[in-house]
Amino acid sequence: MIHRISALASVVGVVVGVMLLVIGIRDYRAGASALWPVLGTAVLLSAVYRLVLDVRDLRAGPDA
Repeated sequence: MIHRISALASVVGVVVGVMLLVIGIRDYRAGASALWPVLGTAVLLSAVYRLVLDVRDLRAGPDA
């Protein structure tokens, strides 16, 4: 059960990362700092990495 909760939290993290990236790109085009898209990309990549690890744990089954 804990693996499912962790995977669900990772999915939420990916959604938040995508939103942060989209907002960062939009704000950058409006004249904000170039660090916003970089931060959004970093958050998104780390969330996707965590999601991949959680999905691998789900597929391994309860014995792993």
